[in-house]
Amino acid sequence: MNFGGNNSLDSAALREQQERDALVADASAVVRARGSDVCVECDRPIPIERRRAAPFAKRCIECQEMLEAEKFHR
Repeated sequence: MNFGGNNSLDSAALREQQERDALVADASAVVRARGSDVCVECDRPIPIERRRAAPFAKRCIECQEMLEAEKFHR
């Protein structure tokens, strides 16, 4: 960002953007590390039983089965 040559505003805006980017990266890392409560394919909640059985799951069982079926039928 450029605020008409005002370096202190430019620096503050840059720091603010870097902090936001770091927060997003941290949140993304948490989801990647522990999985998610919501399926990345269909956006439906992943049942607690599935999350207990596969804590790092990113898909509900139905979407995971479809993904695996597609992989094996290529």
